[in-house]
Amino acid sequence: MVNLIWIFMLVSGLLFSIFNGTIDEVNKGLFDSAGQAVELVIGFAAIFTLWLGMMEIARRAGLLNLITKLCFPLIQRLFPDLPKNHPAAGYIMTNVSANFFGLGNAATPFGVKAMKELQVLNHQPEKASRSMVTFLCLNTAAVTFFPATIVSMRLSEGAADPLDIVIPAFAATICSCTAAIIYDRISWRITSGKNHD
Repeated sequence: MVNLIWIFMLVSGLLFSIFNGTIDEVNKGLFDSAGQAVELVIGFAAIFTLWLGMMEIARRAGLLNLITKLCFPLIQRLFPDLPKNHPAAGYIMTNVSANFFGLGNAATPFGVKAMKELQVLNHQPEKASRSMVTFLCLNTAAVTFFPATIVSMRLSEGAADPLDIVIPAFAATICSCTAAIIYDRISWRITSGKNHD
């Protein structure tokens, strides 16, 4: 359905430009946008390579494992159904760490692995478990210290100070993550009360 909408928009835009006499501007816009897309991808590749390299160094140095052990009490409070030393905890912490540094694409594989491990613990496979819902909230509204994607976009667009978004984004994601966790806890209390009725 989405593909049909895109085709409709493209065809209607081209037909409108032909009848409106602006086909030259449309052609120019197409080629300019293609060039900008390539520049954007190259900018993303540079910043992602940098941060993925740092994450790999941290992983090989054992820093991620150390962070996972140090943060396990917090993980245990957020995911009370998660057994100690379960692999899901490591994947969750790695996902949170990647999101913390603004590496949404790098965080996705760890998020998928965490969900698979949580599904193994799910006693009702047809429904999302409490831990799965909590992890989805935590992942969607993740705290981001360094929004690498936005910084690289601002850098590629020639912003005077690409990093001035860091502190506001950090504060905003703390608020969003706190709100998501509170909503998750309230929703769980409401739904668990209904289930016990």
